[in-house]
Amino acid sequence: MLKGVGATMDPMTLFALANGAVSAVKAGCKLYKDIKGAAGEVKDVIKDLDTQFHKLYEGKTPPPEAKKQLREEKARIVELNKKANAGDHTNLYQEIGEHLGTYYDNFYKCMAVFNEEERKAKTEYYTGDESIGKRALKRVLMRKQLEQMSAELRELMVYQCPAELGALYTEVESMMKQMGKEQEVLVAKMMQRQAQDEKRRLARRKQMTEQFMYGIGVMICIFFFFFMMLWVAYSRQQMYPQYGNDFIPKTEEQRRKDAEPTIYIGR
Repeated sequence: MLKGVGATMDPMTLFALANGAVSAVKAGCKLYKDIKGAAGEVKDVIKDLDTQFHKLYEGKTPPPEAKKQLREEKARIVELNKKANAGDHTNLYQEIGEHLGTYYDNFYKCMAVFNEEERKAKTEYYTGDESIGKRALKRVLMRKQLEQMSAELRELMVYQCPAELGALYTEVESMMKQMGKEQEVLVAKMMQRQAQDEKRRLARRKQMTEQFMYGIGVMICIFFFFFMMLWVAYSRQQMYPQYGNDFIPKTEEQRRKDAEPTIYIGR
C-alpha cells in the first residue's frame, strides 16, 4: 500500500501538496544547474564576470548597487563551487527525486478522488451545498492545472536540465504511473468505506435524536399527568372542603370519625 492512502482525501489539500512539490522541484533543478555549472574552475567564472561588468560600464562609473550585485554574484559562485566540489549536487539530486515522487503521489490521489466523485455523481443523489455543475467545474479546472504542472516539469527536467535530471524524471514518472493505478483502486475503496461509515454515523445520530425526542415526550407526558392530578386535587379542595386538604380525599368512614364528638375522661 502506498504511504498516505489513509491521509486526507480532500482534493484542495492534495492539489496544494502537489503544487508545493512542483515548486520545490523547480527550485531544486535551478540550484542543481547552478552547482553543476560552477563545478569548473571558479577563477575563470569570476574573471568572466569581471570582464562582462567592465564592458557594461566601460568609460562610466559603476553605481554602488551594481558593484554590490557583482560582489554578491561572485560570493554565490564561490559557494556553489564549494558545494559542487563537496558533492552536494548528489544530495540535491535525491531531494529532487523525492519532491517529484511527492508530486506524482498527490497527483494520482487527486485524480483518483476526481474519478470516484464522478462515479458517485452518476449513481448517488447529491445533497451538498454546492451545485453539481460547480463541483464538476472545480474538478475540471484542477485536473487541467495538474496536467499543466506535469507538462512544465517534463519540459524543465528533460529539455532544460542536465541529462541525469531528465533520466530521473522519466524513471519516476514511469514508476508512479503503475503505482497510480494501484492507488486509484485503494483510494476508491477508502472513499467508499468512508461514505459507508458516514451513513452509519448519520443513522446513529438520527436514532439517538429520535430516542432523545421520545424521552422528552415521555417526560412531558408524565409532567402533564402530575400537573393535572395536582390541579384536580386543588379544585376538589376548593369545591369540596369536607373531603379534606390532603392530596387523597377522605373516605366516608374517616369523615364520620372526624364528625364524632371528642370525649375527655377526667381523673
